[in-house]
Amino acid sequence: MVSDDFSEPDDSILSEARLGESRRPAKSEAAFRTISEVADELNVPQHVLRFWETKFTQIRPLKRGGGRRYYRPEDVTLLKRIRTLLYTDGLTIKGVQKLLRETGSRPAPEEPPVSEELSVADLPMGLARDEAVRLLAELTALRDELRNALHAA
Repeated sequence: MVSDDFSEPDDSILSEARLGESRRPAKSEAAFRTISEVADELNVPQHVLRFWETKFTQIRPLKRGGGRRYYRPEDVTLLKRIRTLLYTDGLTIKGVQKLLRETGSRPAPEEPPVSEELSVADLPMGLARDEAVRLLAELTALRDELRNALHAA
């Protein structure tokens, strides 16, 4: 007999499913990644990755049967760089394309380590003092939040 019971799933079943996910062994750095894994790692939707493939010829994931994408570690590194340039540095797609043409797809040079203590003197010149103080407070809060997240992981 078929049940018409559409009740919510039992919490214990959901807990077991979540535990099963966390028991998966971590992939090695050299392993290929699926589009969903890369999208999760970069915190962008999968359609954004597919769009970037059309705009940046340097991104060339392997495609298997059915069009399933597998990203090489160097593809993931390049995608991280593109994401940073677009979302953090504020470049346009054309700006990133130009930069990649000029520098190639090699990673950006290492940035100097972030100082533990920030001051208004460290901020770019030309900012109004109130804006600089607000920006400093925001940056300090973000640094602390990231530090806490790293310690929790």
